[in-house]
Amino acid sequence: MTFPLLPCGEQAVMVQVDDTAAAIDLARWLVAADLPGIVDIVPAARTVLIRCDDRTGRIGAEEALAGYRQSGVPAETGRLVEVPVVYDGADLADVADLTGLSVGEVIVRHSTVIYTAAFCGFAPGFSYLAGLDSRLHLPRRATPRPRIPAGSVAIAADFTGVYPTDSPGGWHLLGHTDAVLWDVARSEPALLAPGCRVRFVEMPAPR
Repeated sequence: MTFPLLPCGEQAVMVQVDDTAAAIDLARWLVAADLPGIVDIVPAARTVLIRCDDRTGRIGAEEALAGYRQSGVPAETGRLVEVPVVYDGADLADVADLTGLSVGEVIVRHSTVIYTAAFCGFAPGFSYLAGLDSRLHLPRRATPRPRIPAGSVAIAADFTGVYPTDSPGGWHLLGHTDAVLWDVARSEPALLAPGCRVRFVEMPAPR
């Protein structure tokens, strides 16, 4: 299988793929292949950046990509992270109205899926989680909010995610979590690193 490849300096190459699912699969395959000379693999929505220790490693990575076959590594290989969520988001009722579902159905459809952390972006620790139920696919809000609290669980387009810090944002808010998404004191600062699996666990609202 061949891909459009874009050299990124002497030690990296960017692979262009068709969609997020293909980027996830290619990144999994590269991790499992454990190719010599590769020091970092960075998936995005439709690309995978491969950083190598030198130019020779980059050339080797380019040659190895010819051996890639889709679905080389099953999704179940990623570690599973459970994120507790109280579904009390400001947009929960609006999402129900827009999708023609009840509030309870929105919660069930959001919390009964095992997502894949496809890639990180926007802010440190913000992971775009793939696998959102198609009934919950909605465009971003027409008017973004100037401040969304850290821990807000939200959806937009075909992704769900958790805001790691207070920040502006235009996603639809379904609830919140007390989980810390980004902590530089941890050995792995991002709780939801690319490749891991994520399950949202509904928690009762505090009284």
